[in-house]
Amino acid sequence: MPALHKPPCFVAFSGGRDSSAVLAAATSLARQKGLPEPVPVTEIYPDVAEADEEAWQRLVIEHLGLAEWIRIRIDGENDLLGDDARSGLLRHGLVWPAAFQVKHRMMSNVSGGSLLTGEGGDESLSPRRITPLMLLLRKRRRRSRKLLTACAWSMAPAPVRRARTRTAVVREDDRPWLTPSARRDHVRRIADDDAAEPLRWDRATWWVGHQRASSVLFDNYAALAAEYDVSVHHPLADATFLASLARTGGYWGYPGRTALMRMLFSDLLPDEILRRTSKAGFDRAFMGETTREFARVWDGSGVNAALVDPDALRASWLSERPSTMSGLLLQSAWLHGQRLGPAAPDGGRVIGEEAGDRL
Repeated sequence: MPALHKPPCFVAFSGGRDSSAVLAAATSLARQKGLPEPVPVTEIYPDVAEADEEAWQRLVIEHLGLAEWIRIRIDGENDLLGDDARSGLLRHGLVWPAAFQVKHRMMSNVSGGSLLTGEGGDESLSPRRITPLMLLLRKRRRRSRKLLTACAWSMAPAPVRRARTRTAVVREDDRPWLTPSARRDHVRRIADDDAAEPLRWDRATWWVGHQRASSVLFDNYAALAAEYDVSVHHPLADATFLASLARTGGYWGYPGRTALMRMLFSDLLPDEILRRTSKAGFDRAFMGETTREFARVWDGSGVNAALVDPDALRASWLSERPSTMSGLLLQSAWLHGQRLGPAAPDGGRVIGEEAGDRL
């Protein structure tokens, strides 16, 4: 890992499987090569129960025997309309993903060093289209109706798989703020993308690791890190790692994510971590009271009314479970108000036309 050669090397560590694997691999390699050990950096959210990962985090830290661990307490500062976010929006404008506007505390703690993340793990390590067939033909899994159905869908022609995905996305309806026409277009795009996945595991692994969303994410991450003199690396999305994974997996790949995690990291992490399926939730950590205050007084401007229903969007922001998938819309709405120069929703100072012209 090149990051270990630019100390201090930090690891963005949440306690999930991916960041735990990166931390464990980096620690093992550093000890083998006689390099300084990486330092885990964790954001903790004491007021957001579903974001509590302390038990999992301590299991990993104690197993690896790491002496240094930076823990950053977040008490609402990571709201997508908090002070850090507003400062970033006025400086950079809109950036995807929206959470990049609240990376200041993390980046300030790792300034001048290198940072490893677990980004890309969901894409590179998850089951692929061929996985049900592999379970049936190579692992001799019992022929249940569920498995046979999954195999049939895997082998179905692209138009059939596309139609199935459309039905599933419509049923899920995880973006209720979209207008009917925007929702249809959204569903079509997701279905087209899903139908394009190659059947072979090796080709699918390479394909999923080179999606446009991933490229934008990593480019923006690098630009953000550069502002703090940080060299950021994503080992689980690295081209060399993906090529090696594709080569060893071959046509059929692996039985599933847990099997792959065990193959890669069983000598580095407890099996409780490798087989873990739960995930923390951070929506309320990013969309808290500051978001709700803005939503209550928002006039509906700053979003495209042809694509977004303002009332449904406001309802989502004010709900008990707001979705960070609307984070960029939230920031767009706030930034639009600053450009026009109205009073800030929180009673803060007015930003006039001169400042707005610079955005």
